Amino acid sequence: MPEIASPAPETKVLWLARLEYRFHAWRERRARKRGQRPTVMPFPGYGGPDWVRVVGRVMIVPPVKQTESGEYASVRGWRSFVAVPIGFAQVTVTIGDVSHEVVADRGGVIDTVLPARLEPGWQTVMMSVEGQEPVESRVFIVGPDVRFGVVSDVDDTVMVTALPRPLIAAWNSFVVDEHARQPVAGMAVLLERIVRENPGAPVVYLSTGAWNIAPTLTRFLTRHLFPPGAILLTDWGPTHDRWFRSGKAHKASNLRRLASEFPHVRWLLIGDDGQHDDQLYTTFTSEHPGRVAAVAIRRLSPAEAVLAGGRTVVDDHSAADVPWVTGADGGELLERLEGVGVVET
Repeated sequence: MPEIASPAPETKVLWLARLEYRFHAWRERRARKRGQRPTVMPFPGYGGPDWVRVVGRVMIVPPVKQTESGEYASVRGWRSFVAVPIGFAQVTVTIGDVSHEVVADRGGVIDTVLPARLEPGWQTVMMSVEGQEPVESRVFIVGPDVRFGVVSDVDDTVMVTALPRPLIAAWNSFVVDEHARQPVAGMAVLLERIVRENPGAPVVYLSTGAWNIAPTLTRFLTRHLFPPGAILLTDWGPTHDRWFRSGKAHKASNLRRLASEFPHVRWLLIGDDGQHDDQLYTTFTSEHPGRVAAVAIRRLSPAEAVLAGGRTVVDDHSAADVPWVTGADGGELLERLEGVGVVET
């Protein structure tokens, strides 16, 4: 089971972080007075033969109308951000016949490693808070014989978002109906092909997006036939010593964590040239030689690059030991990966 690092003591807390927590505490009191109760919103996690990484968030969620088919009707992005996070909530996680008590962080996020012995593949654990009805959470167990996995960025890699530019990001995140969000052409086919050729391979969607959008992202991936996978997001709010969390540091730390948790797995890293993916993947490849099967970078179109505030420089990787390919969409990346032998022709 992976070693769990103890959190550093927050001896000095940024005033904005304290203010944010007090604001959410006030919202929580108001919601409880109206008779609303918290629930756990589970997110897909992952694990190994004797442990699982369970991920979710404790929130009081406003009701959203559904259609007869069960789909959410006209869900604007802002709805994802009006739920009330419940900080430091005690959550019961049940794995098989064993229950564990865990505590959410200040933002209501649960991200913890627990002992478990589960069969490889998708498995179910249960999560509940304050005696509410338990909810199912799915975790993908990586078998000890698995040697290949996929880590994919989300924004402008599988979903067209133009996230780096603040005003465009705000419009896409808060205003646009989630059904209007468009997938990057060919990416679902690419990922499905890779998973089909590598049975048991884990898929991890690693993004700088906020945890608030996790339910929307999960529905998007399902709607557009992307293979299911673990979702690792972050929080846009302040920390004890920063005004905003570092999305780049979030990605880098999770890549290092995956390398430590699965030393036998070589990863296909998929990203785009609109943020820092090339730099992050270059650093990870140099730090963990032998852990990377290939890198695939999607090139933004000229219009997307303008909306995203330009492209980052993609270095020359022609002399690298690891195959490094680029393409405008999933179709081109699939061809390039076939050319270097990562995908069967």
